[in-house]
Amino acid sequence: MSAQQLVGVIGRGVFPAGHLVISADDLGFTRGDGCFDATRVVTRAGGSSTVENLDAHFDRFDASIVGVGGDPINRDAWRETIDQALSQWTSPGEAVLKIMYSNGQETQTLGAGADRPTEVFTLTQMSAGNIADRAGVEVITLNRGMSSTAFADAPWLLGGVKSLAYAVNIAAKREAHRRGAGDVLFTSSDGYVLEAPTSALVALIDGVLVTTPIEGTGILNSITQRMVFAAAEAEGYTTDQLLMTPAQVIDGDGAWFLSSVRGVVPILSLDGTALPLHSDLTERLRRWARFTD
Repeated sequence: MSAQQLVGVIGRGVFPAGHLVISADDLGFTRGDGCFDATRVVTRAGGSSTVENLDAHFDRFDASIVGVGGDPINRDAWRETIDQALSQWTSPGEAVLKIMYSNGQETQTLGAGADRPTEVFTLTQMSAGNIADRAGVEVITLNRGMSSTAFADAPWLLGGVKSLAYAVNIAAKREAHRRGAGDVLFTSSDGYVLEAPTSALVALIDGVLVTTPIEGTGILNSITQRMVFAAAEAEGYTTDQLLMTPAQVIDGDGAWFLSSVRGVVPILSLDGTALPLHSDLTERLRRWARFTD
């Protein structure tokens, strides 16, 4: 169909963009008390669609929901409504499936889990900006204001939870644009690189593909990064998780942002210093991430 967006409400069905589905006192809206996940949908010329890694995203979605005090989703109900939306979405190309949960209306008991949670999703045409970023982005570092171990033994900080409260991430991207850059690499207060607002970091250092560990850092457990590392290891590459400084990334042999929506995005420069371009490895990363044409 020619629509730019569809909205799904679990238990109610699929509606065009603009249909009212959330109350003004919903905890996701008033307090950010909820979570989301997102992945790419590919629609072929014949109109059939594939949702990339849906089970893995459901797994992470469930973990996030438990983190905000809710119960895991009814996957059969979600699949039924997602399939209903896909049957109406036949324009070839890429789209984004964003699945969302909140603990419902504010009149319910705050923080005790929701008797009537809000469960919705959007299916939206992939933005031109996401596609353009795949050619590479200029990146700046911004301090997230917490140490690299701040999330250890502190579950109330919601480390690893893909929270609806994304205002800081959006503000960071806005600051990058203000400075003439395209994206941000967050750093810890003790000087280590973490992740981008919507992507995981992978760097090539001394021939090893390296990413930031999730333990203690509070970063998201990236589905795309894990998939890429598994494929890389199967082809003989060495991978590792370690805390890196910005200088180590700059002195390395290339760096990339990985996500389920943008795919593999080469980092062209970090804080004004050009990074090596590794075209062959970039293409391998895209193949491992299943983002090839």
